[in-house]
Amino acid sequence: MSEQRVKTYYTGQVRKEWQRLVRDAYHHLEFETTLHFLEKYLPKRGCILDAGGGPGRYTIELAKRGYQVVLLDVTPANLEFAKRQIKRARVQNNVAEVAQGSIVDLSRFSSNSFDAVVCLGGPLSHVVDARKRARAVAELTRVAKNGAPFFASVMSRLSVLVVVLTLFPHEIELPQFKRLRDTGDIDGSTGFTSCHFFLPEELRETFCSKRLQVLEMVGLEGLGSNHRKEINQLAKDPKRWKVWRETHFQTCTHPTVVGISEHILIVSRKTKA
Repeated sequence: MSEQRVKTYYTGQVRKEWQRLVRDAYHHLEFETTLHFLEKYLPKRGCILDAGGGPGRYTIELAKRGYQVVLLDVTPANLEFAKRQIKRARVQNNVAEVAQGSIVDLSRFSSNSFDAVVCLGGPLSHVVDARKRARAVAELTRVAKNGAPFFASVMSRLSVLVVVLTLFPHEIELPQFKRLRDTGDIDGSTGFTSCHFFLPEELRETFCSKRLQVLEMVGLEGLGSNHRKEINQLAKDPKRWKVWRETHFQTCTHPTVVGISEHILIVSRKTKA
């Protein structure tokens, strides 16, 4: 039921999701910060799995940089849109495959297949069942080569509680708010789709294993989280924006900043068995 709700939701959000990371300075900061850490840890060349890659924003960006990319997503509408954008960007020679599938089951791919794995924008957050989330992480790890980096970004529980406080205070007395607060889960019955919002320590624990070494955790929107209006206004002033970007990149890995950010990026590496 959870996967079908996610698929239905994103079928109606394809163009909005495609535009999300470039719609304004606030959202672009998530994109820019993610690319910064991809550049830091990706190998110079190789084949990358873009797992849960939606309409293909990161697939195209990685293909432009010369990587071979496999795009996997659960929503057919995302994939059809991605195919058109890939062709429009003229990077189809660097996109090895566009495939429908879930991050919970990657049996179509052999073990140790990819030089890097990315799972960006929150696909792991849409796996609400904890056992299935663990399976997804295990599967994403399995298909990565030994020594390969594995990047995943998820949605933050502390940040979404602030969103409820500021935008939906009337919901604080409802049972679903307490469920969100205590478990991180929403069932998708109102507004957004089914989702699990992570605490930073929970995310780290999810990725700490014999096969994964956690390298960094990053608050993608950083100190500016939930201050969209202020960030977009500041970005209109090039001098001040330059200083803020410097401040952002100096602070976005601070544990407190990671916790309050809307999206948390965790960077790990697959170790030898």
